[in-house]
Amino acid sequence: MNVTNLASIASALVAAAALVTAAPPHAFADVESILQSQCASCHALQAPANNIAKNERLSRMAPPLHFAGNKYNRDWLVSWLSNPSPIHPAGYYPQRHIINTGDGDTLDTDVRFAHPTLSTEEADAVATALMLLKSKSALIEADTYQSGTVAMRMGVMDFRRFKGCDACHQDSTTSGGLSGPLLYNAAQRLQAAYLSSFILNPVAWDPNTVMPVLEMNEPAVHKLVHYLLMLEE
Repeated sequence: MNVTNLASIASALVAAAALVTAAPPHAFADVESILQSQCASCHALQAPANNIAKNERLSRMAPPLHFAGNKYNRDWLVSWLSNPSPIHPAGYYPQRHIINTGDGDTLDTDVRFAHPTLSTEEADAVATALMLLKSKSALIEADTYQSGTVAMRMGVMDFRRFKGCDACHQDSTTSGGLSGPLLYNAAQRLQAAYLSSFILNPVAWDPNTVMPVLEMNEPAVHKLVHYLLMLEE
C-alpha cells in the first residue's frame, strides 16, 4: 500500500476515533505508527480494485481489514490484540501448511504463529480505529438475519454432516478441519450479520476467497448462524 495513502487513512482514523470515544488525544498518539508498522505490512486496510487478479490470494499474509468494522466485535478485537492467538490453524493460506497423508490432512508442525502484542491502551485505540473501516456496509444493511436458536443436536448435524463445514472449520476444540478459521468462538469474534452475509455470498465480500458458495437459501444460512452463535469456546 502507498505510504502516503496509509498515513491519510491513519490520520483520519485517529481523528474519528477520538471524536467517537471522546478520549484524550494522547490515547491515540501511536495509532498511525501501529497501523503503518504493524498492520499494513500484512493486512489490507484499503479495499482492492474490482479487477483484482486471482493470484492475489496467494500473496496475502493475513485477512483484509478494510471491512473490520463490518466483521468483528470490538470487545473481541481489544482482547485479541492484547493477547493474540491463532485463528487460522494452518495459516491464512492453508495450502502452504497442510501435509497430505494417507490418513487425511495434518498440520505442518513448522507453522509458527507470530502477531504483535499490543498494550491494553494500544489495543483499545487500534480497535476503535479498525471499527471505523466499513467498506462492506451495504452488504450488512442488506442482510436479513434475526437472532434465534436451534436444537444443538440438529445444529451439530447440520454443520458437520449436512453442510460439511467441518471439512475446513472447527466447531469445537477437538473436532473439525484445519484449513479454515476457528468457529467455536465465532460468537465472541464475529458480528451476526457478517456471518450471515458472508456464508450466503462469500464472493461479494472477497472475490478471491477460498470459501465455497454453498448454494443455501437465507433460512438455511440463518439456522447455521444460530448454531455458530450458540457455541462456546
